[in-house]
Amino acid sequence: MLKKKVTDLHQITPEERMKYEVAEELGLLDQVLNDGWKSLSAKETGRIGGLITKRKREL
Repeated sequence: MLKKKVTDLHQITPEERMKYEVAEELGLLDQVLNDGWKSLSAKETGRIGGLITKRKREL
């Protein structure tokens, strides 16, 4: 299985960067970087999505 590793957060889109920032705030970034986004539970991904939506509305 190939895993997409992010080595430089400055080379990704702003939306993708926001996703990684939210994951970091929730304490999930290490898990994402080691095992990929698929390793997160539905509850965890839903929480990330909800916070991203909230931030986009604030902008």
